[in-house]
Amino acid sequence: MISEQGGDSDTVAAEAEAGLPRAYRWGRRRPVEQARTREEWVAAAALKSDGISRSLAVNRRYRRLLGLADIIAAAVAIAVCLPVLGSDDNFPLAVAAGLPVVAIISKLLGLYDRDELVLRKSTLEEAPRLFQLATLFALSLAVMEQPLDLGDIGGDQLLGLWMSLFVGLIATRIVARGIARRTTEPERCLLLGDFDACERARSKIQESQRVNAEVVAQITSARIGEEEVPLETLAQVAAEHNIQRVIVAPRSTDHGDVLNLVRAVKAMGLNVSVLPRLLEIVGSSVIVDDVEGLRVLGVSRFGLTRSSRTVKRTFDLVISLTGLLVVSPLLIAIALMIKLESRGPVLFRQKRIGKTGDTFDMLKFRSMVDGADDLKDGLQELNEASGFFKITDDPRITRLGRLLRRTSLDELPQLLNVVRGDMSLVGPRPLIHEEDSRIEGWDRHRLHLTPGMTGPWQVLGSSRIPLEEMVKLDYLYVATWSLWGDTKLLLRTAAFVLGRHGV
Repeated sequence: MISEQGGDSDTVAAEAEAGLPRAYRWGRRRPVEQARTREEWVAAAALKSDGISRSLAVNRRYRRLLGLADIIAAAVAIAVCLPVLGSDDNFPLAVAAGLPVVAIISKLLGLYDRDELVLRKSTLEEAPRLFQLATLFALSLAVMEQPLDLGDIGGDQLLGLWMSLFVGLIATRIVARGIARRTTEPERCLLLGDFDACERARSKIQESQRVNAEVVAQITSARIGEEEVPLETLAQVAAEHNIQRVIVAPRSTDHGDVLNLVRAVKAMGLNVSVLPRLLEIVGSSVIVDDVEGLRVLGVSRFGLTRSSRTVKRTFDLVISLTGLLVVSPLLIAIALMIKLESRGPVLFRQKRIGKTGDTFDMLKFRSMVDGADDLKDGLQELNEASGFFKITDDPRITRLGRLLRRTSLDELPQLLNVVRGDMSLVGPRPLIHEEDSRIEGWDRHRLHLTPGMTGPWQVLGSSRIPLEEMVKLDYLYVATWSLWGDTKLLLRTAAFVLGRHGV
């Protein structure tokens, strides 16, 4: 079944052959009628589309802007640290030596090639490699200290350069990607494969504020294979709708046909993304093993080891205690304002289901009138969420409460829950008993971890995610936990709260 969501018939823009696959360089020289093999026909037929030219142009724009961002970050880092690195007379030489180095290291680390492979182009995901880049750049400049007479670089100066560059790289790359996203049209996508998986992917792409893409065509079938999805059909659809990326959603029974399809699409010069059914079960915590040419996926154990639990708990205590110390004046001010606005306690306590099914009192600043729970039954018809009770303009919320909820300041008392061990900074969403009673089977393994103040459900917009999907997100979080993953979720939560979009 082929469905269409739009498209145009623009002609192919002139494009240098250097960036095109070999099949396309052949196809550009000969028309479809002269094709001698099936592969040549597909390559030539797809050239009617300007999707390839668009993809190449977008990829170049991202690479060039990221390269410029790296150079700016390196130049600023050198300029900021120069007073402690040595004489100002060495500034031009240091810049001349440093800027090519940062670009070369970035290329070797693959920092200019990742964006064309992914739909969501995130700076935060590449932070570990930016850490490597900053470290290697600082060490390279230290090695070049004597040959280029850059001055006497000590340990403190090297650390200052490293910190400046690492922070600068993240900041400039966020800006560069923002400019690229705003100055390029959405990537035109074709969904191919299982109908339900395609529909799920479509909704995710449409809802996401961090993905600059649109679904313009869809081919759904019982299975992936040349019998039901001929390459000729794929090439025609790609040409008609100027497709730039094919998103493959195979069934678990497609097996080798998926590999052949991916090879064909890549030979056509299109970007490819695959929705791996296996990762819905085991998550992304897999290691690729090679046994005499046979690729085997090693799946990590479910849950946390004792040492990992210790690391996570230490992280929670350090961050929460520091946070309480920093925001204590704000906590006192909010408590006073709540008392002055309406009668009732400052803190709202609600029974939630915690680790291993134990209950605990989750704390929030009271944002509703006293006795709001007693009014809940009369407002059920206004509920807007699936599996939860959520009303956008809840009449029980006070004026101050609306401000607290909009800024998420009502959640700050949960830092006390974290200190006590009832909650973690990041973890599965803590549910009330009524919601928890609906979760059955393997999904209950989400309770293996302590519930969190935030989690993947918060970053995606908790009120928009159905209960059944949220518990699967929680299960995958438990299956793939890492400290860096917690750090990313905390940063994304801050970005979501402040700007309603991620980085």
